[in-house]
Amino acid sequence: MRRCARRLPAVKTLADFDFSFQPSVKREQLESLHTLGFLERKENVVFLGPPGVGKTHLAISLAIAAAESGRRVYYGTLGDLITSLEEASQAGRLVHRMKTLSVPSLLIVDEIGDLPISRTGAMLFFQLMSRRYEHASTVLTSNKGFEDWGEIFGDDVMAAALIDRLVHHCHIVNIRGNSFRMRHHTDLHRALGSTRQPTARDTQKQSRPRGKEGTAT
Repeated sequence: MRRCARRLPAVKTLADFDFSFQPSVKREQLESLHTLGFLERKENVVFLGPPGVGKTHLAISLAIAAAESGRRVYYGTLGDLITSLEEASQAGRLVHRMKTLSVPSLLIVDEIGDLPISRTGAMLFFQLMSRRYEHASTVLTSNKGFEDWGEIFGDDVMAAALIDRLVHHCHIVNIRGNSFRMRHHTDLHRALGSTRQPTARDTQKQSRPRGKEGTAT
């Protein structure tokens, strides 16, 4: 568990997730996923939704649950994974790197769609997902719908083949809601608004004489 935690960008659990702020997320579905039956069945999980809605939080919580159960877990952003594959290819160690990333019971691929990737990188990632298909589980997060993955990977045909493999045995969690990060800014704005001191303009408005109210005839 400690080795897994060192690779993660943060330590987040399902207990920390605010379901009241994201009502589109079904608590029962997430609690079921955290029993880790999908790992036994070699199924995948895909979290889709705009930035800040909790996709990475939920992916990390699954990684922690899997590590605590004694399973091997690997986390990386799509960009980091592709960089490692490209560097291994240039160094003549691609086969070894592919094997290393194919072994973990759970692979977390975070931030699909955040940054552009090269065509070579896209092909290497497709090879990795093909190796893991029906052999091990992968959890992916993306701020883009599947219809936009052709643009992300630079090839509609390859993207369609990748999606076909991913969703064959897959749990899709589509989160529709506001950003947790922006919520803090909204709360601050409301707090400042409620404590704002009256300005000279406000005083002038309050002291301005009102017109006579009309009466019904």
